[in-house]
Amino acid sequence: MIDRNAEQDGGEASRIAPRPDAQGRHKRLAGFALARFEAWSLPKLAAALPTWVMPDHLTGLGLLASTGIAASYMLTNRNPAWLWVASGLLVVQWYGDSLDGTLARYRKIERPRYGFYLDHLTDAYSTLAIGLGLGFSPYMLLSVGLAITIAYLLLSVNVYLETHVFGEFKLGHGILGPTEARVLLIVLNTAIAVLGPLRFRVLGVPFTPYDVLGLAGVAAMVGLLLSRATRNLRTLAALEPPGRRRGVQDPPA
Repeated sequence: MIDRNAEQDGGEASRIAPRPDAQGRHKRLAGFALARFEAWSLPKLAAALPTWVMPDHLTGLGLLASTGIAASYMLTNRNPAWLWVASGLLVVQWYGDSLDGTLARYRKIERPRYGFYLDHLTDAYSTLAIGLGLGFSPYMLLSVGLAITIAYLLLSVNVYLETHVFGEFKLGHGILGPTEARVLLIVLNTAIAVLGPLRFRVLGVPFTPYDVLGLAGVAAMVGLLLSRATRNLRTLAALEPPGRRRGVQDPPA
């Protein structure tokens, strides 16, 4: 749908692309760190699935796993061993969330508009559930969990708007996508489970490594959102420069 060479040659204005077609198809762009690994592994996993497994089954699995992750983080108030359960469910959630669309494309049973809508609706739920789960755990301030959730959802809204305006869907944000976020959470879960919460105080407020990385992530997401929004508006302004409406005559002297 988009000629990337033309984009390089034509400046900002050439970045524009047709909107998704009547079937809801759009160009998918993935530039995050583990994109190559997923491009290699997901089709193999899809090919290994039995024929009775359908994409909606995998979507449902991802939703159940997200709910389980949130519950596991909350249950760490009783026993930190639930961090291991949360890590295992993060892998299950990756499997369901990443493989549903791949399975549909592998079997050539895509429903682009249905899939796009359902995928991002469930992503919003998963982001909210995991953010709240972390916020209600003993390892992250609720305010930090909510800030992460809000920042990620704002970035997601920007991606959806880019998809509509430019006809291209950019997976992930820079080199960080949902898979990388899951890997970071698993690393943190493991470190906290082995070493303990590692709490410290700043101006009397208790913090853990979750809070530090969470705040750093929020700052990075806000910066990325401002950068992408500025670039998008510059591109659109070049395509649709301000001026008089066509056909409007000057008033008589």
